[in-house]
Amino acid sequence: MLSELQKQAAQAIVNIFETGKTLGDYARVTLLSGDPGHLTYGRSQTTLGSGNLYLLVKAYCDAPNAACARVLKPYLKRLADIDLSLDRDMAFRAVLKEAGGDPAMQDAQDAFFDRVYWTPAAKTATTFGFASPLSTAVVYDSLIHGSWSAMRDRTTARVGEPNKAGEKKWVPAYVAERRNWLATHPNALLQKTVYRMDAFNALIKNGNWSLGIPMSVCGVSVDAAALSCRAPVVVSASDAATRNLRLTEPPMTGNDVKALQKALSRDSYAVNGDGIFDEGLESALKAWQQEYGVVADGVAGPATRTMLGL
Repeated sequence: MLSELQKQAAQAIVNIFETGKTLGDYARVTLLSGDPGHLTYGRSQTTLGSGNLYLLVKAYCDAPNAACARVLKPYLKRLADIDLSLDRDMAFRAVLKEAGGDPAMQDAQDAFFDRVYWTPAAKTATTFGFASPLSTAVVYDSLIHGSWSAMRDRTTARVGEPNKAGEKKWVPAYVAERRNWLATHPNALLQKTVYRMDAFNALIKNGNWSLGIPMSVCGVSVDAAALSCRAPVVVSASDAATRNLRLTEPPMTGNDVKALQKALSRDSYAVNGDGIFDEGLESALKAWQQEYGVVADGVAGPATRTMLGL
């Protein structure tokens, strides 16, 4: 039974293979000419062509508080039908990218990759009698990358059943078989992915079957600090009630206008304290802005408020 840290380390390896990042990239949208999977998306890059992108987006749309669900739901039928015109649908790609910053999408992706790839990989490894995290990582990588079954059967034909050969013999043989298959594949894009097997070979050579950290995968450091981080959530901490004060019709009123008037009065600008943003207040504000080197636009925005101590 793998520990949670070993699971995270195994998944980090595949995240690095797919996105170059330890935690993956939840917002990554990729389209490479010649990729049989077509449009790929998310932490470990699931594909439109496999139908799995549909499963992921549907799970997200069904989640509570999914910020982009309303925009994505109309795409579900096209995703289910594997409509390859979505490859070039820039509006669709843009909303996928936006959704990647939504914590609900990040949770949906974590659950999706566990359900569709990790759990089957872990069960397969157990069935084969594999106990090491590295062996599970190799199976997990192939399930995500594709053609696991074909490579499994070719390896078994060469070295025997996994349970009889043992993982220390079967797994290196599998990695070698898969590397040769990738290196000689007629699709030039797949030839470029031999780095995945090279990385596994390096871990095998170093005897790191337990995926002990820190370790380096494709030049990316995998350590406890990196694995303990959560994907960034880009959200403003600004007070939504803070508004830019300016001359409008009807004029802005309120305590924030009064505070602006009071601050200008402290700097000896002649304004009243009635809480109404009128032409007189705009003129006084422009004069203050010009004196203090702020753009003299008569708008009390973030820079002006900060310099006035508001």
